[in-house]
Amino acid sequence: MKALVLAAGRGKRMRELTAKNCKPLLAVWGRPMIEWQLLQLEKAGFKDVVINAAHCSHLLKEKFASGRFSSLNIELSIEGTRYEDALETRGGIAKALSLLTDGREPFLVVSGDIVTDFDYHSLLKKAGEIRAGRFLAHLVLVPNPDYHRRGDMGLVDGRVAREPKEFTYGNIGVFSPSLFEGIKPEFAPLFPWLYGFVERGSVSGELYEGSWANVGTPEELAKVENQGSFLGQNG
Repeated sequence: MKALVLAAGRGKRMRELTAKNCKPLLAVWGRPMIEWQLLQLEKAGFKDVVINAAHCSHLLKEKFASGRFSSLNIELSIEGTRYEDALETRGGIAKALSLLTDGREPFLVVSGDIVTDFDYHSLLKKAGEIRAGRFLAHLVLVPNPDYHRRGDMGLVDGRVAREPKEFTYGNIGVFSPSLFEGIKPEFAPLFPWLYGFVERGSVSGELYEGSWANVGTPEELAKVENQGSFLGQNG
């Protein structure tokens, strides 16, 4: 299974910090955030990773010019050079689809601006259920963070549900390529589109209550930095 790390947006809530930089390249605990994601993927046994890029895509091109990061093979899916070129999650997946799968194999999608010690290896079993046709996607949910108390969705008997909105999407998901057949690589978010499949019972889910942070603002960046690394890797 391959993984897509989302890194195309600017992250405007970061204000001047991302005026001339990609948010996933901002440093936390002495490394760009995206490197922590790559290290966690490597630890889980992944070999091939795709990174999408738009805003300041030249910086990601420079960083991964060798096509390698440690033992990982890296490919870039370039959506443009400006944040206006970014295709959002659904559009970004559609553009990168041919790099991610042969049309049958599920793939993992994670955000480049989260830091977590979630065990990505545990998703291989979920990918098997998708491969077997039991589900079309599997989402990792987290307890509602302070900045998103209203929540997104819930879990009922191992399936994602619209109600009760007890949890928040953790920006970690495994998807069947069949979901994106015929989807054009144009600006389009993942939600609310994916809720149509949730309502059909086609999306499984799990709650992760371990260490997880979505670093969306300078204040959140400082908070995560000050709490110290929870990943057990110091570079």
